[in-house]
Amino acid sequence: MTIEQLEGTTVHMPSLGENVDEGTITRWLKQPGDHVAAEEPLLEVATDKVDTEIPSPVSGILQHIIADENDVVAVGAALAMITESSKGTGAAPTPAPPASPVQPTPPAPAPAPASALAVPAPTLTAVPEPEPTPATPTPRGHTAAADSTTEKLPRIRRTIAHRMVESLQTSAQLTTVLEVDVTTIARIRTAHKDEFLQRTGTKLSFLPFFAKAAVDALAEHRVLNASLNTDITEVTYFHGCHLGMAVDSEKGLMVPVIRDAQDLSIEGLARAIADKADKVRTGKITADELTGGTFTLTNTGSRGALFDTPIINQPQTGILGVGAVVERLMPTRQEGELRIEVRSMAYLSISYDHRIVDGADAARFLTTVKNRLENSFTADDLT
Repeated sequence: MTIEQLEGTTVHMPSLGENVDEGTITRWLKQPGDHVAAEEPLLEVATDKVDTEIPSPVSGILQHIIADENDVVAVGAALAMITESSKGTGAAPTPAPPASPVQPTPPAPAPAPASALAVPAPTLTAVPEPEPTPATPTPRGHTAAADSTTEKLPRIRRTIAHRMVESLQTSAQLTTVLEVDVTTIARIRTAHKDEFLQRTGTKLSFLPFFAKAAVDALAEHRVLNASLNTDITEVTYFHGCHLGMAVDSEKGLMVPVIRDAQDLSIEGLARAIADKADKVRTGKITADELTGGTFTLTNTGSRGALFDTPIINQPQTGILGVGAVVERLMPTRQEGELRIEVRSMAYLSISYDHRIVDGADAARFLTTVKNRLENSFTADDLT
C-alpha cells in the first residue's frame, strides 16, 4: 500500500522559524503501531538554530513513518501518517519473513598440493649495519577501540563548531580585559535578594546588573552595537539593543535574544534572562528567539571562570564576557589614607571586531561599564 492509499492525517514538517527551510529528524519518539495523543511529542527535529519536538496534530495510531532518523526534511514535507484509533487502516501488519533453513556446513576442502601453494620469494633489501630494523611494538592486550568511544556529533554541536570557526575566519578578533569593583552591588543584592525573589518570583543575581550597565554603555559606544556588511563597505549602527544571552545547556550553547533590552529595568532584565534560560534548558526556545541579536553577553563566571576570551557572535562587532565575582583583599584610599579591605571583584572582557573597533574604543566601552557598575546603582534601581 502506498502513502497515497493510506487513510488518515498526514503529519507535515511545520515552520521552524524565520529563514529556516529544513530540519533534520534526530529521533522518533513513537513507532508504527503506537498510540499517540493530540499534542503529544511525536519526534525530535534539529535545525541550525534549535532542537525542538514536533507534536502530533491528532489522536490516533501512528501507521507509517515517512521520514527516517537523520533525514533532512523541508518545511511542509510529509513526516508520518496517523489514523484515528476507531478507523484503522484495515491492513494487517506485515508478517516477519520466515527464518531461512539452516544449511549444512560444507566439508573443508582437502589441503592443496605443496606446489600449488608456492609463491615467488620476496625481494630482500639489505639494511645498513648502523641502522638496525626497528622492532615491531608488541600489543599490550587491548586495542584503541577497546578503551575509547566514538559518537556521532549532534547537529547543534556541529553547527556550533562550524560557526565558531567561521567567526574567527570572518573577523579580526581581539580581547581587552578590565577589573571592576562590584562591592556596592553585592551589598544591594545581599540586602534585597529575598524580597526581590518573593516579589518577582525571580532570583536576583549579578547578571542583570552587568547586562544593564552594558546596554546603557552601548548608547555611548555605538560601534560595539553594530554590524559590518560582508564586503566591508558599509556599517550598520543599531539604535536599540537586542541583547543576546549565551546560555549553557545539555544540548550545547545557545544565544536567545532579549528584544529592546535598553527599555528594561534591572527587574525586567532579571525576568527576561531567567525566562530565556529556562526555555533553552527545557527545549521550549523557538528559532525566532535565537535570531536578531545586536550585542551578546556571556556569563563565563557562572562556572567559576575568572575571565575568558569569547568569540564574537557574527555579524555582531562585540561580545562581553563576565567573570566570577570573588572576594579579594584590595588596597583602597579613603580621605587620603591607604587601607586594605575585602572587596567583591570581577573581570570584564570584551572581544571585538578589530576591522571596525579599535583597542581604544573597546577600552572606553569597558571603562563606561566599570563606572556604571561601581558608582551608579542603588536599591531604588530594583523597583
